[in-house]
Amino acid sequence: MTVNNIDRDAIAHGKITEKPLRDRPKHPTWVLKLSMAVTGLLFAAFVVFHMVGNLKVFLPAYEDGSRPINVYGKWLREMFYPLLPHEAMLWIFRIVLLAAIILHIYGAFVLTGRSRKSRGKFRRTNLIGGMNSFTSKTMLVTGIVLLAFIIFHILDLTLGVAPAAPTAFEHGHIYANMIASFSRWPVAIFYILAMVVLFLHLSHGIYLAVSDLGITGKRTRAVMLALSYLVPAVVMIGNISIPLSIALGLIH
Repeated sequence: MTVNNIDRDAIAHGKITEKPLRDRPKHPTWVLKLSMAVTGLLFAAFVVFHMVGNLKVFLPAYEDGSRPINVYGKWLREMFYPLLPHEAMLWIFRIVLLAAIILHIYGAFVLTGRSRKSRGKFRRTNLIGGMNSFTSKTMLVTGIVLLAFIIFHILDLTLGVAPAAPTAFEHGHIYANMIASFSRWPVAIFYILAMVVLFLHLSHGIYLAVSDLGITGKRTRAVMLALSYLVPAVVMIGNISIPLSIALGLIH
């Protein structure tokens, strides 16, 4: 903010200044919010797609003994082959998601820093309360927990790196790897808790994205806000059912 009606005497005595209250940021806040909204919705679409694929663990084996989830994993690796090299499309997805998560994390920390700097010693009070306020205040914490979960998940079921992954891990054997991993109760419990955290983070993230993308129509906004709870709830229940069923011995 600058002074429009300049009082030269006041400036001379140091009572007011023509300088902005703060330097112009390198990346405008609206750009960071927009990037977080877009990348957040990208993650939401990915977790839904990922959950649907993982639920194939419940399907019975084919007549030849192969497991549907293993066939699905093979399909992912061979997508658009031979038009594209083997696993090329899978790596494109991974690179896009990696770039998106870097942008999302960067935006989260920068916006949090700006918010705290702008408030100074003052803190938000008289919030409306309830689930929305709780998820709003814990977005950074739940985001950090999810980042730790993503790293563990990759080490466990993608790369097979011990001690995150079980000693019986074999690349390409998705069904057997899931059984071996989730048969460990501490790992199963960690996955279940992570899905609860995902619900909290994703529900408020979609809520914020609706606002940041300028969706203001009353009916459209109402539908989107309903989906902001419905979609994360479906993802949470679907993903929890997998480690819980394996840990209880319902799938073996």
